[in-house]
Amino acid sequence: MTFFDRLKTETEAAQADLYTAPLIEKGLTGEITLEEYIEFLTQAYHHVKHTTPLLMAVGARLPEEKEWLRNAVAEYIEEELGHQEWILNDIAACGVDKEAVRRSQPAPETELMVAYAYDTVNRVNPLGFFGMVHVLEGTSIATADAAAAGVQKATGLPNEAFSYLRSHGALDLEHVKFFEGLMNQITDKDEQDLIIHCAKMVYRLYGDVFRSVTAH
Repeated sequence: MTFFDRLKTETEAAQADLYTAPLIEKGLTGEITLEEYIEFLTQAYHHVKHTTPLLMAVGARLPEEKEWLRNAVAEYIEEELGHQEWILNDIAACGVDKEAVRRSQPAPETELMVAYAYDTVNRVNPLGFFGMVHVLEGTSIATADAAAAGVQKATGLPNEAFSYLRSHGALDLEHVKFFEGLMNQITDKDEQDLIIHCAKMVYRLYGDVFRSVTAH
């Protein structure tokens, strides 16, 4: 079994638990409200804006023998630059002041997920961040395009309100193939175990972010 296959297999239960979040079902079935979609985008903004700084921190902390991975991180950074602005533009297309969202505070659940990512990179091992990459990219492939269709049906919002969801459904399909190739080069069992542990944690924390939208 390749490491990527092991990563998918050993995190299946955590992934399934994330998919029980009410917001995902409401998005896929077209029962989501406009307020819930705006809140989802708001929380997405508050974690996506940290993607580039986190990747930069990962790249800076990788040891010299992982230079091949640092080069891959540089590619990720180039791909991810500015995605938080896409989200703010979607929010504006929903009729909301995007600058007010920019100045707002994240939900506690979002703040905790972001804090966990920084703590893993800075205190534990930068390789752990790839557990978070696995969760965020895999989740968006599975749900993004279908959720965008369901939300648009429920809210009647224009296409301009869905650039974040629709771009990530297609974009992350390529990313996952790239990610799979990288992960299969990680041969140290301790490093593999760490990435799996972090993926399980982020599935739980990201699920809490989704649940916070409908709870609030």
